[in-house]
Amino acid sequence: MRIVALAAALTVLAGSALAAADPAPIQTPGLDRVFNGFVVGAIQGANPVDPMQSFQALLADDPFYQEPPLTGAEKPGTVLKSKRADVMFLGSTPPNVLAYKLMYVTTGLDGVTPIISTGILMIPVDGEPVASKPLISYQEANDSVGWSCHPSTQWTGGDPLDGSSWSALGPLALMFGKGHAVMISDVGNDGDRRPHGVFAGKFAGHAQLDGARAAVNFREAGLNPEAQIALFGIAGGGVGAAFAAEMQPGYAPELNVKSALLEGMVVKPRNFMRVADGSVGSGFALATLLGLEPWYPEMRVNAKMNPVGAGIANLFRTQCQTPAYFGMPFFPLNTLFNSGRSPADEPDFQRAYDDNVLGRTGTPKAKVLITSCAADDSPMSLVPAADARELAETYRARGTDVTYQPSDCSMQRLITDLYGWGTDLFGMQTIDWIDSTFD
Repeated sequence: MRIVALAAALTVLAGSALAAADPAPIQTPGLDRVFNGFVVGAIQGANPVDPMQSFQALLADDPFYQEPPLTGAEKPGTVLKSKRADVMFLGSTPPNVLAYKLMYVTTGLDGVTPIISTGILMIPVDGEPVASKPLISYQEANDSVGWSCHPSTQWTGGDPLDGSSWSALGPLALMFGKGHAVMISDVGNDGDRRPHGVFAGKFAGHAQLDGARAAVNFREAGLNPEAQIALFGIAGGGVGAAFAAEMQPGYAPELNVKSALLEGMVVKPRNFMRVADGSVGSGFALATLLGLEPWYPEMRVNAKMNPVGAGIANLFRTQCQTPAYFGMPFFPLNTLFNSGRSPADEPDFQRAYDDNVLGRTGTPKAKVLITSCAADDSPMSLVPAADARELAETYRARGTDVTYQPSDCSMQRLITDLYGWGTDLFGMQTIDWIDSTFD
């Protein structure tokens, strides 16, 4: 039954608004591409996880996440700890994926202050030399402010229902089918019980780049230190990937980054707050505030809230995105604030908003593909389409090789082509483009 459920999940995941798009060869992959030879082999050979191992994975007490003291001399990307791990999903372990949990050094907003992050490196075992594999540095649509909610936990049996891991099934199937290694950062230490500042773009970008550094320099895995790299980010992860692409030429120039895929990311946080507040994404708008606050302490979110708002915020700070953030659709956030103002207009939030506008930190050297909803025509259109188009134009004007290929997110397509709508929403149509950027 677990295998049937996995196959069903991949199947589910697997016009006029596109007139402004570039004529790029980007197409929705069919089921035959999703269920490629590697994936079929993984499903057929999957091993059921021992019940005690499954239970242990849910306890969130892995001593791996205990941080060693830093001397201050560690370089960004330094691996502090590693642990061989079994990939677990829906109670099964694929036989052809080699995985390691990594704890490594990254930096804060300033690009200097050492911070510890964790993540997971997954390598398909397909008969090809590991040293020949490109690396995709993948940031999921993971918006969790709570602890034990992030990829290194998701893919080793913890937090099994989180939507971000389910949305990553299809892209990972295609990446592994092409033989690519994948590094996913937790954007912080997943065992840290304090609220996680996952929405601070510069921190997320540093964590993603340093996760790639950690992966290619982790000798036990055997990747080439000069491996070709692609940055892949979607939704919350798309913000980190965009900042990573902007900062890479100055922050991590030694990395051989060929391309960056940016999908559905918040380009201008203030605009996102105005659109998402009171929509299906109200819970994610509130989570955005809480995921900025650790890096922008002047926000003092609770101090601005009434008792109901503070109670909800305190709960969110300990939760994973599923189911918590989906539990407040169409809720007007201004009713949680003493001022009655929209959080988009709170004066103490403005520095955080301004500091996280994309296109201001740097210019990507790598090729960039931007894909987001082509028009503001569905409940999933939480990022104004004009913001994504403007970002593409900004990068292009500075000399970046940019492909702009938005998706049809309309309600009409949702009703008439659920497979294509969902597949494109999760970025599966972009994997061929990423692969084409590798030599």
